[in-house]
Amino acid sequence: MKNIGIIGGTGYTGGELARILCKHPDIEIAAMTSRQNAGKKVSDVQTYLKGYVDLEYTEALNAKDMDLVFVATPHGIAMKETPALLEAGVKVIDMSGDYRLKDIASYKKWYGHDHTDAKHLKDAVYGMPELFRNDIKKAEMVANPGCYATATILAMAPLFSSGIVKNDVIVDAKSGTSGAGMVPSARTHHPFCGESIIPYSVGTHRHTPEIEGALNSVSKGNAEVLFTPHLLPIVRGILSTCYLTLTIEATDDDIASIYEKKYGNEPFVHFVDEPSIRAVVGSNHCQVNAKIFNGKVVAFGAIDNLVKGASGQAVQCANLMLGLKETSGIDVPGMGV
Repeated sequence: MKNIGIIGGTGYTGGELARILCKHPDIEIAAMTSRQNAGKKVSDVQTYLKGYVDLEYTEALNAKDMDLVFVATPHGIAMKETPALLEAGVKVIDMSGDYRLKDIASYKKWYGHDHTDAKHLKDAVYGMPELFRNDIKKAEMVANPGCYATATILAMAPLFSSGIVKNDVIVDAKSGTSGAGMVPSARTHHPFCGESIIPYSVGTHRHTPEIEGALNSVSKGNAEVLFTPHLLPIVRGILSTCYLTLTIEATDDDIASIYEKKYGNEPFVHFVDEPSIRAVVGSNHCQVNAKIFNGKVVAFGAIDNLVKGASGQAVQCANLMLGLKETSGIDVPGMGV
């Protein structure tokens, strides 16, 4: 068994990690930290874990007892926790945005403060197995992708890697309220967001450079993404709709063939006629599709933002980093209804 720790065990992603890992056949949750709830039983705070996680939250964890640690803290905090773990020889998966962008200046531009761990920033591997599996297997440090970024990149990566679309993209993405985290805000207050659809962070969302960076990694172009997220009055799920211009003549069958070549052997990404949030909620699966209209192509990606968009993808990466079967602990279907 591999021992893992979770730093930041009371948020949505930390709790979701525990929910997934408590039934993992090859991993033992050795510690979960929470400064606010240190000394309390995990199952008294996250009651859905009662009977599954028999631990108390601690204020810190002992790195020497761990094979891998998930850092499920807000951005800005993760970069303070990570260096000591890596120096102790522990593999790390950062769930925040601290290690997703390679350029320090770009990080400051999008996150609004300086990056304090340039040493490890350059070595972090972007944790999307469908695109960077071999690098993840060898990595000591993985930057877990953002939720919007995951749905959007997986929707478009086959088109960019095949070189049949122009570099400029318009993305219209919609997410459930859990994507905003556990701490409520005026925007996520139910009387404000219920029975409504709200655009926000137009042109300024931090997942924009992340999407561009990943698309550039699989193509020869310089992707330019106009990204607009929207808040949906649902709890879980993301649907990303991406508008691109073709550089060649192609049919829907040609497009389907490109996606089949890219994802045909992938356990968690599926080309379907109508991607659906309900089909993937509760699972690590992603549904994608693309259709052609008058020289344009519209690509879709649907995921559960807390699983494939966060904790499930992190476990998928952990399996690869620890030499385990990639699908262990996450090989379950979506809920469907």
